[in-house]
Amino acid sequence: MKKSARIVIGSRGSPLALAQARMVREALAATVPGLAAEDAIAIEVIHTTGDRFLDRPLAAIGGKGLFTKEIEEALLAQRIDLAVHSLKDMPTRLPEGLVIGACLPRADVRDALIGRPAVGIADLPQGAVVGTASLRRAAQLLARRPDLRIVPLRGNVHTRLRKVWEGEVTATLLAAAGLDRLGLLGEASVILSVDEMLPAVGQGAIGVECRADDAETLDMLALLDHVPTRQAVEVERAFLARLEGSCRTPIAALCTIADGEAHLRGLVASPDGRFLLRIDRRVSLREAVGAAEEAADRLRRSVPPV
Repeated sequence: MKKSARIVIGSRGSPLALAQARMVREALAATVPGLAAEDAIAIEVIHTTGDRFLDRPLAAIGGKGLFTKEIEEALLAQRIDLAVHSLKDMPTRLPEGLVIGACLPRADVRDALIGRPAVGIADLPQGAVVGTASLRRAAQLLARRPDLRIVPLRGNVHTRLRKVWEGEVTATLLAAAGLDRLGLLGEASVILSVDEMLPAVGQGAIGVECRADDAETLDMLALLDHVPTRQAVEVERAFLARLEGSCRTPIAALCTIADGEAHLRGLVASPDGRFLLRIDRRVSLREAVGAAEEAADRLRRSVPPV
């Protein structure tokens, strides 16, 4: 138990971010002696730059680190004890002094297509307007359906769903895990296979960040850490880091682990989907991070000059 009688969790204020923060709070309360009291764990909403500027693509305002910057500053200033993030929103390089203390068990890694009428990618009308701010999703869609028109669409899950229902776009894509955590999975027209839409690095996983020198918090988070999830996302994040991926480059990766073997699938593409390079490797778990970095190097050498 920490010396402080109260743990403070930092979170973005979106419905999904708060749902994930509550998941961590409930897991801590159920696992750590002394934290079951109703007021033992508080959630503090921290508004991030990424949430404030929804009218511009992330790449234009600094990348996905803008979803974590203010929260990490609060961590370093010791205003909060830990932070809860969707792992896919976390940059591969954390600020000095911060670490990922735990990963919760990974949920569904797949993407959901939402449209009316209910359709799959192949059934979207010719020239359909698909709203997404994800270059990863756009590139994979355009590789299959170059006739589609991709328009930027940001905002929380409810906002993006409303844009479909109001007819502003024909369809959009959202992480199945996020929909499920909000009780909205029934809104999906179809859950896409990973062969149709390879997910973002860390998709479906929740990361809990804390200070590297906070031994008490690290001890608590060790009780929550789901080792298979951590191992898989470490491989994916190594792949992404080696590619020096950013919000300007469509990159996807998925690592699954079974019987001491890691299966890594990775992808790098042009934003228009005209070229799309894939890797598919199976290696022993102990060799997986190195194999991911090697595969990323190979892909990077194969990417045509812009």
